Amino acid sequence: MSFADQLERLQEFLDADDLHDEALDYLATHGYLAALCISPIDVPEEEWITELFSETPNYQGDAQKTDIEAGLRALKTQIARELASDEDLEPPCDLSLGDEPDLSDLRSWCIGFLEGVFLREEDWFDKDEETVSELLLPIMVGSGLFEDQPEFAEMSQDADMVDDMMQHIPEILTQLFLLFHAPEDKPKPALLSRH
Repeated sequence: MSFADQLERLQEFLDADDLHDEALDYLATHGYLAALCISPIDVPEEEWITELFSETPNYQGDAQKTDIEAGLRALKTQIARELASDEDLEPPCDLSLGDEPDLSDLRSWCIGFLEGVFLREEDWFDKDEETVSELLLPIMVGSGLFEDQPEFAEMSQDADMVDDMMQHIPEILTQLFLLFHAPEDKPKPALLSRH
């Protein structure tokens, strides 16, 4: 089966209505897997698959379970390959929250990414908390998970700034990846300048 076919089957499965309410849809799963590929610490496969679904899906049988898990592994491998290449990783959606952020694809992707961070949150912030916090800021804003905090509520009012932050997400993913995985003798990435 081609990777495209595998991905299509995975997307269909993840976007179906019969998964647990807390399970991640396809876009959130892409964000989640991107975070796992960037993570400074490897998360065991069994753990991240369990967390992704929240509870075991009602597979039609062992063959479907094997198929879906293989699809997840293939997507994760593809994301890791893109992160390690010279190209920035592009989320599979528009880099915009649009007029209704809560319904936007990018919001789902950002939420999924942070779910991946939360699995090993201490490790993410262990070495360089300030840089990691600054790099994660656009994804945190995009997720809408922190809008009850005054500084985030204030930022989300500035549509142009939020839009600009969202456009930088692909570069940010590369910077986070290099921060955790660049060889010691390579210079660490410079932070994006803020407007």
